[in-house]
Amino acid sequence: MIHTDLCIIGAGPVGLFAVFEAGLLKMRCHLIDALPQVGGQLSEIYPQKPIYDIPGYPEVNAQDLVDNLMEQAKPFSPTFTLGERVDHIDKQEDGSFVVTTSDKTNVHAKVIVIAGGLGCFEPRKPVVENLELFEGKGVTYMVKNPETFRDKNVVLAGGGDSALDWTIFLSKVAKRVTLVHRNETFRGAPDSASKVFDLANNGKIDLILSANLKELGGNGKLDSVTFVDKSKIEIKLEADYLIPLFGLSPKLGPIADWGLSIDKNAIEVDTRDYSTGVERIYAIGDINTYPGKLKLILCGFHEAAIMMHSAFKYVYPDQKLSFKYTTVNGVNSF
Repeated sequence: MIHTDLCIIGAGPVGLFAVFEAGLLKMRCHLIDALPQVGGQLSEIYPQKPIYDIPGYPEVNAQDLVDNLMEQAKPFSPTFTLGERVDHIDKQEDGSFVVTTSDKTNVHAKVIVIAGGLGCFEPRKPVVENLELFEGKGVTYMVKNPETFRDKNVVLAGGGDSALDWTIFLSKVAKRVTLVHRNETFRGAPDSASKVFDLANNGKIDLILSANLKELGGNGKLDSVTFVDKSKIEIKLEADYLIPLFGLSPKLGPIADWGLSIDKNAIEVDTRDYSTGVERIYAIGDINTYPGKLKLILCGFHEAAIMMHSAFKYVYPDQKLSFKYTTVNGVNSF
């Protein structure tokens, strides 16, 4: 049995930052994640993706952000169980929990923090009859190493932030980048969309709008992608790689059976402290939902800071959380 103050389910960026916030309040954390490494989606799906909305970083590589969060959490000595899924949580008579994983690891914790991102997830795939024939042979749903695409003909499909960001990034790496989107406008950040239009206008990329994927070609390996535009005209592109970026299909998995209030694959929380409907269980990051929710990493960071002050009362029930502000030699400090 592993004993800890807080059991954090999910070792993505929000879960890692929660360790830091807990540590400031002298609370110990054990993290569990089904992936074999920390970092969540950032490490598993797009470790080399640039991220633009972290305060203080005009641009930061996804894996670098994870590494920095681990360094920030290091002084508080978190412990980890990786490569195991949480299957059961059992409430004890004193209000604490025993968490059991798929490999029968048991963790006793006074508080549970669910920071599981999108839960179990898989990429949304385009409807193309022979798609599976080329998976791993030119068709990929993530960019783990951008150097794979150096001097190659790359076709990206999608209209969200990932499609825009990778189009911008790979325009400096690939031989030729083509972005195909089924609509005239993008769902992603306006600034990123503007950069993509500028790249297209300057001849740095090819941009095809109002077109849908029809079929793939190749003999054992992808060599062409065919799209159909709104005028029913077929467009055949030479392609070494096709990267469909249509988002992720979230699945909560066992979390859905824990007696929490669920709305559209997300856990409903009270925004005063991001508590769920079950006492001592909190949910932070992309896995929760509330009016006005934005699925941004920085929002998860904010939620982690708020909820830790609420969790404190369960870890130290006889102590009152307070700060004394003093001045020593003209310097203000806690």
